[in-house]
Amino acid sequence: MTDARRRLAERIAGEVTLSDDPGATLRKWRTDFDVSQTDLSDQLEVSSSVVSDYESGRRDNPGIGVVSRVVAALLDIDERRGGDRIRQYARVISAGFDSDIVNDLQEYPTAIDLERFYDAIDAEELADGGQTQVSGHTVIDSIQAITRLSSEEFYSLYGQSTSRALVFTNVTRGESPLVAMRVVTPTPNAVVLHGLDREDLWEHAPKLARLDGFSLAITDCDKDAMLGRLRDIA
Repeated sequence: MTDARRRLAERIAGEVTLSDDPGATLRKWRTDFDVSQTDLSDQLEVSSSVVSDYESGRRDNPGIGVVSRVVAALLDIDERRGGDRIRQYARVISAGFDSDIVNDLQEYPTAIDLERFYDAIDAEELADGGQTQVSGHTVIDSIQAITRLSSEEFYSLYGQSTSRALVFTNVTRGESPLVAMRVVTPTPNAVVLHGLDREDLWEHAPKLARLDGFSLAITDCDKDAMLGRLRDIA
């Protein structure tokens, strides 16, 4: 077993075991791995109703043996598909973040055009920061990051380089991420606000982005689809 797989297996199993609703937590991880109940049941060699019963709470809380089997099945399916989810979580965990704060963190082998990055996630640029490329990205839950990270930890969101795009999810108007950027030096090449359109955006956001020298874009691309496209972008 690779170290990344072992650490992720321990993380999932621990979260499920300690959860007040283990079935819901199992369901969360299954959907995070983009595995259907049918695919999981086939891997476990049980009926789909067994998986459904555990996730809905119709069966007693799963013991550690059941949890271990489910976790192993999810990881086996992911490895058979190429291991994208294992690599994604390994990057986040190795950076020292919880996956509910950082959804993905990636460094690219070579810099890519910012325009290509925006096209991949259906983003619309609203302010030009003067930079034309990015060398990586970090996808961040804005509420979790702003409420739980210190200023030093916030810098770590940059990964290896500030030549990157910070993509903030769980955004209502964009005010909090843009205000947070005011106290971060240096700034990233680009900031993307996910889940809103032009009408919902805080009116001062483009002006602040131009003042601080980074490109600002918005996208309402489905989050799971966005993460999938970003995994393939480099």
